[in-house]
Amino acid sequence: MKKKVAFHTLGCKLNFSETATIAQKMADANFEKVPFESPADVYVINTCSVTDNADKRFKDIVKKTQKLNDKAFVAAVGCYAQLKPNELAAVDGVDLVLGATEKFNLTAYLNDLTKQETGVVHSCEIVEADFYVGGYAIGERTRAFLKVQDGCDYKCTYCTIPLARGISRSDTLENVLNNATEIAAKGIKEIVLTGVNIGDYGKGEFGNKKHQHTFYDLVSALDKLQDISRLRISSIEPNLLKNETIDMVSKSGVFVPHFHIPLQSGSDKVLKQMKRRYLTGLYQDRIQTIQEKMPHACIGVDVIVGFPGETDADFLETYEFLNQLGVSYLHVFTYSERPNTEAASMEELSLIHI
Repeated sequence: MKKKVAFHTLGCKLNFSETATIAQKMADANFEKVPFESPADVYVINTCSVTDNADKRFKDIVKKTQKLNDKAFVAAVGCYAQLKPNELAAVDGVDLVLGATEKFNLTAYLNDLTKQETGVVHSCEIVEADFYVGGYAIGERTRAFLKVQDGCDYKCTYCTIPLARGISRSDTLENVLNNATEIAAKGIKEIVLTGVNIGDYGKGEFGNKKHQHTFYDLVSALDKLQDISRLRISSIEPNLLKNETIDMVSKSGVFVPHFHIPLQSGSDKVLKQMKRRYLTGLYQDRIQTIQEKMPHACIGVDVIVGFPGETDADFLETYEFLNQLGVSYLHVFTYSERPNTEAASMEELSLIHI
């Protein structure tokens, strides 16, 4: 009889894509995938560490697995598992924690499903996570999340993702095109390109910093594929969203006119403290270019409020900057201090508790 495995994914679209890759490897090893709300022999939790809330949710999910089957084997993978492996292993009910280099080798650790007193950790130094594993996830039966890139070479002062995922590296252009064609053949209507920093697409594995292709090369090649109904670009850094890409999307019959472009702050002072690679002038130029070429385009923006040292004047500057941009929607996040980031040691302003 096949062992049953269930998955729960926290965080971004990239995590969903990687969960699907792990699930396929489990199926190849003769495991039967069941809904997470069902009793299973193995529960796999793909973790996130972008905010403190995602960390807290992990414990609640583990408790849920124990209610479903207190004898089930519980494995944790993902960003939080890389950053805080021992912390996760100490959570009651967790049996196995795999870091960034081992998460795709989960089946190799499941020969013995005996529950442990404390979780076993197989972690790594993040510099070892320099290879690439591609894949895609199909959600809602009409949309697929296609992974094209992983890791990040940026050093934003608030972010732990480079510590959790390693250096920027990409899938080959040939493999992305093959995956996209395979997805389309399944009747999926929309493909969303996902990654940590997709605009940096083209860097190879094992520390090869030379771009074999650019992001523009990628989207141009995808635009020429047959039988794909819709393509969508997920979140892309403003400095990496080039005018040629905007122009191509404006003329495309398959790329939807939707851009999600993180801003984080409308204050140049704060952007510099965050070590973002642009200032408001460049950001505004990108938005105006999109609006000129595609007045109907949907534009989404990420903003962080309460960054260490942000004053009322900085906040108001961000508010006024956003007010005159004319974007479609905002994702606004309260600053969440993450361990081992530069921002964690910055001096904060006094808080007024209401």
